[in-house]
Amino acid sequence: MTSAATSLDFTTTGGAAIPAALMDNVYETLVTIDPESGDIIPRLASSWDTSEDATTYTFHLRDDVEFSNGDKFTAETAKFSIDYVQNEWSNGIAAQMEPVESAEVIDDYTLEVTLSQPSQSWLWNMSTAIGAMMTPGGIDKLATEPVGTGPYELGRFATGEFIALEPNTNYWGEHADSPVTISYYPDALSSINALQAGQVDVVWGMQTPELLNTLPEDFDVEVGTTNGEILLSMNNNAAPFDDPKVRQAVSYGVDREAINDVVWEGLSEDTGGQPVPPTDPWFSEKNFYEFDPAKAQQLMEEAGAVGTDLTLTLPTVPYAQIASELLYSQLTEIGFDVTLESAEFPAVWLGQVMGAQDYQMSLISHVEPHDIPVLFGNPEYYLGYDSAQTQELLAAADAADSPERYHELMKEAVDVIMDDAAALTLMNMPNIVISDPGISGLQVNAVTDAVVLRSLNAEDAS
Repeated sequence: MTSAATSLDFTTTGGAAIPAALMDNVYETLVTIDPESGDIIPRLASSWDTSEDATTYTFHLRDDVEFSNGDKFTAETAKFSIDYVQNEWSNGIAAQMEPVESAEVIDDYTLEVTLSQPSQSWLWNMSTAIGAMMTPGGIDKLATEPVGTGPYELGRFATGEFIALEPNTNYWGEHADSPVTISYYPDALSSINALQAGQVDVVWGMQTPELLNTLPEDFDVEVGTTNGEILLSMNNNAAPFDDPKVRQAVSYGVDREAINDVVWEGLSEDTGGQPVPPTDPWFSEKNFYEFDPAKAQQLMEEAGAVGTDLTLTLPTVPYAQIASELLYSQLTEIGFDVTLESAEFPAVWLGQVMGAQDYQMSLISHVEPHDIPVLFGNPEYYLGYDSAQTQELLAAADAADSPERYHELMKEAVDVIMDDAAALTLMNMPNIVISDPGISGLQVNAVTDAVVLRSLNAEDAS
């Protein structure tokens, strides 16, 4: 992998690297998502009941689960985990727990969760990082020694270098076959060299597909799907992007197809500019912004923005760096005076762009599933998008009385977001996975926020 984890505490640190490594592997959730059907299925809850008004969930928990430190998993620890998200988390995804009014222990293995109103998204979100079940006995060392119920436990962690996972001998389910080390490399070439040297068995999420042509034929290559929208973010709170016309000009002036060809050799999927993976039920076939530089220049003139200084702050990840020159020329063509600026990823970029919101334009892949409410429903988020209409539609969608109505209202919200040009999705990111032919059990299609390792088998690897 090239996007490194600098901490193991996703309760306080944003970004995808930590959940990718720890979810489903170290931490588990009450429910999970079936990778084939997309249905919500049991995990630490063996079953659950839902009230007629869809506001009360009664979870019947497994009674044979322990945390890796020996603590018992019970309704008390499940309640603690939900309360902790609401009261202690500072990561923006904690907003996904806002529908919860209370979590109450009925008995040792029965938990009742009451929502303030029906929520179509809440149970699904409980399969992701906000649903991670934690023990009070592991909270004081979240950043360095996470404690979960999963098939792995932490062996060693070197900031920005690797996470070594060991099989959890106390695991309640089928045990992991062998230790797994997730290593982080500064660039794709380094990871490919490590693969060819036999230092690693799998390269996950390779971001420079032109290197595929340099590989011997005996390596296996798979291209999976992701939740990753590569988002060209425009700070809606800062000039010039506090003007919707300027944001629309950018949306017409960026040639998404050309960027896909250069960055991914055409392997990524165009979403029409919308921040929705094609696998989501509210994905639309619309092309919201055709490439039209003349229209972009006209909008720039109408907004009085021709000649405006623009700093494009790019994280040091391959796809952003490769796209930078094309973005520079395309944005210059429509009238901006562009400066490119690099921000070391993850620490500097997360602090400057996502944290301090000290930027005009940036580019990053948002891989959190079903993340439209986080990206566009919270004015405090780093995009700075504040639309009462969008917020009302998202709230109405979540409280809808049927999945069909939920999907319909989500589509309406996306239409408003795109009319406002709140941000522009350049493409849906492919998951390019290269492995030694002896590796089996890889789940290359991303469903939630986890890189699932429990089925990985390397017994026959050379």
